[in-house]
Amino acid sequence: MSDEVVWIDRENGFGHLKPEVLMTTSGLELCKRMISGELPPPPMSKLMNFRMHHAEEGRVVFKGEPLLTHYNPAGVVHGGWAGTILDSALGCCVWTKVPIGLAYTTAEYKVHLVRAITDKTGVVYAEANVVHMGRKLATCEATLKTEDGKLLAHGTETCAIYDPTDR
Repeated sequence: MSDEVVWIDRENGFGHLKPEVLMTTSGLELCKRMISGELPPPPMSKLMNFRMHHAEEGRVVFKGEPLLTHYNPAGVVHGGWAGTILDSALGCCVWTKVPIGLAYTTAEYKVHLVRAITDKTGVVYAEANVVHMGRKLATCEATLKTEDGKLLAHGTETCAIYDPTDR
């Protein structure tokens, strides 16, 4: 595993994948290997306290728990936390369908926050699904819910699909 990863924090198991791995392996395979623990989650997962929990073609689920360290000055979890877990799930659901050798990036996303999130909210799930997968653009939608199914936020995203060698 270590030859596929640029380690950010080897002791705690956080790193990112080398470009050559990203371009020669399917996004779905890499997602499944991260979930199994064969590959590390990115360093942002530690900071934001969430990880990919499930992946299949066109669908992923992230699991996280908001903490006091995610609070804004108003005394609730910052909306950016919900936006970040949703963006991660939305992008990764597209990644599961991107052809090997191509890359993706978020072009635009929109999040609707419908309920306050606090450190008492507990474990949450961001579930994202691809709505349309084209050659250059993909669209997807996601929900962020509590363990008992209460909707906290929902969003949509457009991802650009591109050849990283075209510069």
